[in-house]
Amino acid sequence: MCGIVGYIGSQRAYDILIQGLKRLEYRGYDSAGVALVDDAGHLTVHKSMGKVANLEQVAAAGPLDGSLGIAHTRWATHGEPSDLNAHPHVSQSGMIALVHNGTIENYAVLKKVLIEHGYEFKSETDTEVLVQLIEYIKLTSSCSLLDAVREALLQVEGAYAIAVVEQNDPDNLIVARKSSPLVIGVGDGETFIASDATPIVGYTDKVIYLKDNEIALLRRNEPVQILSLTDNKPSTINIQKLRLSLAQLEKGGYDTFMLKEIFEQPSTLRDCLRGRIVDKANRVVLSGVELNKDKFLNAERITLVACGTSWHAALIGKRLIQDFCKMPVEVEYASEFRYGNPVLNEKDIVISISQSGETADTLAAIQLAREKGAFVYGICNVVGASIPRNTDSGTYIHVGPEIGVASTKAFTGQVTVLTLLALSVGHLRGAIDQKTLHEVASALEKMPATIEKALKVDAEVQKLSRIFTYAHNFLYLGRGYNYPTALEGALKLKEISYIHAEGYPAAEMKHGPIALIDHEMPSVIIAPSDSLYDKIISNVQQVKSRGGAVVAIISKGNKAMSEIADFCIEIPEVPECLTPLVASIPLQLLAYYIAVNKGKDVDQPRNLAKSVTVE
Repeated sequence: MCGIVGYIGSQRAYDILIQGLKRLEYRGYDSAGVALVDDAGHLTVHKSMGKVANLEQVAAAGPLDGSLGIAHTRWATHGEPSDLNAHPHVSQSGMIALVHNGTIENYAVLKKVLIEHGYEFKSETDTEVLVQLIEYIKLTSSCSLLDAVREALLQVEGAYAIAVVEQNDPDNLIVARKSSPLVIGVGDGETFIASDATPIVGYTDKVIYLKDNEIALLRRNEPVQILSLTDNKPSTINIQKLRLSLAQLEKGGYDTFMLKEIFEQPSTLRDCLRGRIVDKANRVVLSGVELNKDKFLNAERITLVACGTSWHAALIGKRLIQDFCKMPVEVEYASEFRYGNPVLNEKDIVISISQSGETADTLAAIQLAREKGAFVYGICNVVGASIPRNTDSGTYIHVGPEIGVASTKAFTGQVTVLTLLALSVGHLRGAIDQKTLHEVASALEKMPATIEKALKVDAEVQKLSRIFTYAHNFLYLGRGYNYPTALEGALKLKEISYIHAEGYPAAEMKHGPIALIDHEMPSVIIAPSDSLYDKIISNVQQVKSRGGAVVAIISKGNKAMSEIADFCIEIPEVPECLTPLVASIPLQLLAYYIAVNKGKDVDQPRNLAKSVTVE
């Protein structure tokens, strides 16, 4: 959600900033803007509601000179989407420009004080309060911009990543962060900043992940200076190698990033599994488990915390851990966990799951769990993100950057890592027999090839999608391991097609949802040939007897279901615990093609952001 880009160097900043904003479009936004400081120190701001393309049209009138600049894509929190509310925001004198991700919780109090001191506000945003506060402190204290920014941030409450420039100073860029990500790219005589690494790729492979409560001064042709916001002392600078390529950020011949990412899943799961299943599939190795054996051996309970799609993966993880580790497992929405006064101690393990590693509620849940003495284990995709930096240990899913807002390959990557973790911990605790471990690990090792087979239903699902494109409601049903799969299938449809859909455990249909079923309410029922297959057959018959159309996801070769359901999509047969991985493929494709048929922007669905970095 929201995106920041900044540059100081020898190149024309505008070109780099616009390219960076385009790479950040996947995060979700409603307006965009850019502030430039030319070599003579003149400050120019261009901003516009709508897409980055709108900003380019507005900015075309110029001026666009300067090798220092900051830019922003905004996702509205305080104040509706508009040109006035778009970033960058400028101080009352027009001397200071600022872009900001996050929320300033005490902005109303600060705004009242500033108004009493004669400040006038043009926008409805909390961000304008911050830039006005910086100017007020600078003028009344006669201090440097760096000191004014630091003092202002000590007065605000909330989350932020900011970048600040000043008229008449083309040689300085100031950035800071708290609970919102910011990356610094270190080039040859030039420095880049961004909310994540995607705008930096292709310019440099050296990055610094700014830590919470740090402020950085980026001076032209000088090394980066990073200070602690709290005590103003220099911080240790850790330059890391960026492992992203331009090819990963391009569509690669596909119409959309989402379709590319659906079809990437065989290769991304190979990356996810590489080196983790060993000894001819008789052992699973996760370094995060190996290095913390005592924690997993002595744990009395595991709690999984996550949001959205990651929460659905967590529900599958719960069953995996219960089945293979024989220990109690709970699943919590991170947003509820942090306010639920959870009872935790040193015998608890809290597993946090997030694609981006920057989800605000999940980060807060981690902090709470650590304060209560629990061992916190992170499952994340983005190397260097806040969650892996704030957990005791963890595992990366290694599926590469996910640009489409609706998660696909990250979901299967998370479920794969949770399967590996359950097998590893189950073996460590002596709770899983060797035969079961080998059977599941062998099938998991073959999963990339299995997913390739599952993707062969693409043309069939594309054709089927035309029948249901204009349905107003959908019901998704599953049992056991595939109840969470039903939830995920319904979420994908909601996210990108804007069709209302609900996921339920199939047995719960009789406890209310069955009242909704008629000929206008199609049901998607996940019915692989597993231990609950006979039960799901009964649910299908109940839907059919009330005139509902049924799309069934079935194991290959299942003839009985094809005689009952209206449409059947076959998936390869795998062990029961792995069926969510293959069943999710046709559900992703169905949501995708229905949304495309409706003319929706599947990569950037309305009102959604890729990473929810504010509460």
